[in-house]
Amino acid sequence: MSYPDSILYQVTRPARYTGGEWNSVIKDWEKTTLRFALCYPDLYEIGMSNMALPILYGILNSQPDVLAERVYAPWVDMEAALRAAGIPLLTLESKHPLKDFDVIGFSLDYELTYTNVLNILDLAQIPVLAAERDDSHPIIIAGGCCCLNPEPMSDFIDFFVIGEGEEVLPELADSLRQWKKNKASREELLKQVAKIPGVYVPGFYKVEYEADGLVKSITPTEAQAKAVIERRIVAKLPPPVTRPVVPYIEVVHDRGAVEIQRGCTRGCRFCQAGVVYRPLRQRPQAEVIQAVGELINNCGYNEISLVSLSSSDYPHIEELVAQLARNYKNLALSLPSLRIDSFSVKLMESLPSRRKTGLTFAPEAGSERLRRLINKGISEAAILETAAAAFARGWRSLKLYFMLGLPTETTEDIEAIIELVAKIRAAGKGTKGGMPQVRISLSTFIPKPHTPFQWVAQASQEQLNAKHELLKQGLRRKGSRLSWADPRISQLEAALSRGDRRIGKVIYDAWKSGSAFDAWDERFSYQNWLDAFARNELEPGFYAHRERSLDELLPWAHIDTGVSSDFLKREYQRSLKGEETPDCREQACNACGLERWQKDCQQKLEG
Repeated sequence: MSYPDSILYQVTRPARYTGGEWNSVIKDWEKTTLRFALCYPDLYEIGMSNMALPILYGILNSQPDVLAERVYAPWVDMEAALRAAGIPLLTLESKHPLKDFDVIGFSLDYELTYTNVLNILDLAQIPVLAAERDDSHPIIIAGGCCCLNPEPMSDFIDFFVIGEGEEVLPELADSLRQWKKNKASREELLKQVAKIPGVYVPGFYKVEYEADGLVKSITPTEAQAKAVIERRIVAKLPPPVTRPVVPYIEVVHDRGAVEIQRGCTRGCRFCQAGVVYRPLRQRPQAEVIQAVGELINNCGYNEISLVSLSSSDYPHIEELVAQLARNYKNLALSLPSLRIDSFSVKLMESLPSRRKTGLTFAPEAGSERLRRLINKGISEAAILETAAAAFARGWRSLKLYFMLGLPTETTEDIEAIIELVAKIRAAGKGTKGGMPQVRISLSTFIPKPHTPFQWVAQASQEQLNAKHELLKQGLRRKGSRLSWADPRISQLEAALSRGDRRIGKVIYDAWKSGSAFDAWDERFSYQNWLDAFARNELEPGFYAHRERSLDELLPWAHIDTGVSSDFLKREYQRSLKGEETPDCREQACNACGLERWQKDCQQKLEG
């Protein structure tokens, strides 16, 4: 089966749906025992830039009896064409309907893709609600950082993988093989996988609420279900993906990528990734160099990204860059997530084939007080020194990321952004090439689960709009360009990220009212979501704008990331005192809770 030309002629960018890309894996459907469909619930161009799916795709397809294929969210024109023709959603490799697979696995990295998950299941002609599926339907699973609070999506997912899939997949595949061999029911499968560490089956838990709407209890209802689900972590980074599928159309990150390290120890208190990807694990330099060469040979890329949450923290990164430049002529390298210092400027200048188009840094806050509070250990002097070094070396454009609505933020903190930008522009005055361009990108602070700020209230729209107006007027006078995301989208993201199980009804209701691709400005309907909350007698402000007490039972309390709640509370209290917590690579262990995990990992590596 495949999509007829009559449909593909109707839609924009039909290559999103045709498959056949270089390095895609096509196996004999009849000769494989287990069949996985891997889904990133957004457009092909975004999903093909995700690093998690290629890792899982490679691991699964490396097993002779397992088949893994890909599918992405069809854009609205393709959706309309499929519904009109009554054709189910197909995978890219074999063009089989999703409903024919044993397992559909979703990667959940962003809360505003939740309605896309429902839309994909519906287009696949699979019941959206887990309670309505039977033994004839695929098992629906999900992984990714959003699953660290799985409750909002628990009505739709059969089970969640908590943590790193590379660690869980072998055990999961064994359980699925046994399930198919025995022709067992989905209920029996769920009881079996619930025994696997890191697997959460939401149907095996009862959630009760207090009269005021707070979570009262989260209780297992089956013997196999554990009271606390521990995040799985790999002791050593898996081999890099060196034969990824190469898209035929331009995608968001149209280049090769090598993960040089996973995790971060800097401890920014707003950053969920800095918590949920701990502990820090680094790929040996020789392995990175070899992987880059294989990517070039296997894919033809002339640009490679060295991926990390903080690339300049990789040991001897300058030596790695120099070696890559010597080994691979005419190769462009990109380094995302550089810290703000003159070393990063020198490092960027050393990158091969790098045009001086622009530098990007994230001070996050304008005042040193607020940077101390969020544990962003960078002084104003260091920021200005970095800017001056960049301008002196010929960089003519600087992009700065700031957040609005950080805890305890005042008007003085907003004015500090304006003053800092003015000083940065002044640092470029008189340098060769004229006044440099400074662009400001604003995001709204969103309190995320499993961070020291998970108890904090998000600023209201009225507060945010007033701060934005102040900033807009001040920066206009300073001659800097400003971009800012819709604060209503940020409110929804906060409500979904900190939601409990009742939010599932809101997601379902919003989807039924037409919500999908909520992260896209032209598709986002704020009113749809307000109506969905109202019909279910819930308030988005209850989840987004309410400060929680430190002893409140949080909806994700049964999910253990390895970083202890005591550490998060201690960090929150230190933030309010303006106390910074040093990087544990440079000073003593901060006792975040991962010490026991580090010992387990070391034993695995030595074993």
